Amino acid sequence: MLRIASANVNGIRAARRRGFGDWLATRGCDVIALQEVRAQASKLPDGAFGDFHVALETGTLPGRNGVAVLTRRPPVAVRTWSGAALLGAPDEALTSVPAEDRVPLARGLSRFVAEGRYLEVDLADAPVTIACLYLPKGGLPAHLQRPERMREAPDGGAKYARKMQFMDGFARYLTRTRRAAAAEGREFLLMGDLNIAHTRQDLAAWRRNQQTDGFLPEEREWLGRQLSPRTLVDVVRRLHPDEDGPYSWWSWLGQSFAKDAGWRIDYHLATPRLARSAVRAAVDREHEGMRLSDHSPVVVDYDWA
Repeated sequence: MLRIASANVNGIRAARRRGFGDWLATRGCDVIALQEVRAQASKLPDGAFGDFHVALETGTLPGRNGVAVLTRRPPVAVRTWSGAALLGAPDEALTSVPAEDRVPLARGLSRFVAEGRYLEVDLADAPVTIACLYLPKGGLPAHLQRPERMREAPDGGAKYARKMQFMDGFARYLTRTRRAAAAEGREFLLMGDLNIAHTRQDLAAWRRNQQTDGFLPEEREWLGRQLSPRTLVDVVRRLHPDEDGPYSWWSWLGQSFAKDAGWRIDYHLATPRLARSAVRAAVDREHEGMRLSDHSPVVVDYDWA
């Protein structure tokens, strides 16, 4: 059995203060993909990743982004878009190592290589490649921007265009790297915060959010194109086909968490054979009464032999 989790921690230091370290020590996961680590190596708290080996891509933007994959055994390979990663064993300092990608970077992704948004590892104890992604949040296209309804100043659709460029390039890249894993006899599992709710089941207030970034028709259609019974399967939806949610993100504002009025934007997308081995999926809404982040970990048990 492999217990694998994905969690946007919204800052590893803040998450540690809310009990992430205890969750890490007691949840029994074998692999954990983290997004929004939000700390350069020198700013990481002692014991930030517990008793796990860590592969970390911080990016170069202080206090923003950053992805990591935690494993029980050292990974046999690590790949990043920037060509380098930080590796560390429990109770040891992180070391920068080469981490060259194995497939060409798709057109449109070069502007994102230094942002700490993507990391891949090959597991040592299972023929599986784990990919961790933090997809840009984006924004609204210019024609939907209404200053009176926006918390930020209108940007003419710049953030929207940026996200669409990322998604366009990443779709091509995803096909390449998934096929490269298959050529090496490995299953492929993409986890992370995709900042898209795919269907009406994935967003509690879908009616009033149809012109909200993260639920725009073109975003949802893009995610749908990445999924098929022959390529990648939405594991949690496969295990929970007929229910709303389970949601993985709730605003800190208002009563959305108490009312479970959330979004499902954190995913496990697996190659078909690996997806079929999934037997349980859960969202850890709280740990000992505390929210670890505005996201909650998505934990899946894979009965993998």
